Amino acid sequence: MEIKDSLANIILDALSAHIAILDGKGVILQTNRAWQKFADDNRFQNSAGGASINYLSVCDLAKGDNSQEGKTVAKGIRAVINGEANEFLLDYPCHSPTEKRWFYMRVTRIPGSGPMRAVVSHENITALKLAEEALKVHEQELELKTQHLEEVNTALKVLLQQRDKDKADLEGKVLNNIYVLISPYVAKLKNKKLKSGDKALIDIIDTHLQDIVSPLLQRLANAKIILTPQEIQVATLVKEGKSSKEIADIPKLHPSLFSHPKFL
Repeated sequence: MEIKDSLANIILDALSAHIAILDGKGVILQTNRAWQKFADDNRFQNSAGGASINYLSVCDLAKGDNSQEGKTVAKGIRAVINGEANEFLLDYPCHSPTEKRWFYMRVTRIPGSGPMRAVVSHENITALKLAEEALKVHEQELELKTQHLEEVNTALKVLLQQRDKDKADLEGKVLNNIYVLISPYVAKLKNKKLKSGDKALIDIIDTHLQDIVSPLLQRLANAKIILTPQEIQVATLVKEGKSSKEIADIPKLHPSLFSHPKFL
């Protein structure tokens, strides 16, 4: 045995990492209890499970999904053995038929003036990897939710803009209909000789119409798109295809409106 001190052996066996001591050719000189147990559980007795096995050869001859990884490990160990690197680090998957597993590998040289010895350790980092995978999934879900919220927010902005536009269009139509379809006839009725009771009713109607129109006028005025009642009525007539002569023949419209630049 390369390590004869009983305390050193006890310490090695107490470690959770799987540890092997290699000589300058990559032959396993000694392993700790964790390494031996892993080899037994995974039936590695004839490969890298025990002493006298050349660990570099095992890595070089790796086949299947682990072939490229084995070559990488062999290259890293040789670099440490030859003094080209102080250490070699690698985390890698080592899944079994029943569970997913990941390990962290570290290779270093044992200092001293004696024969070159390298320490190979494999630490199980499955819990860390599973936590990382869960975090990635959570981040992806969060990113999708954020994207969805941004899309919803954009849709809401569009809906609110459309709502404001529809509201403004509706207010404009209400104002236009009042001035074009109602106000002229109310004005005519007010100019007629009516009984006092009828006149009072007309005044009430006119007052209520002004109460309806006033806030609409204020909002349109703030938007700088307000027209006078006469301009609104003329604009409606022009929209209906009336000629200037036909509009001029309509009572209560001032002649100067017929040549207004807005309606030429």
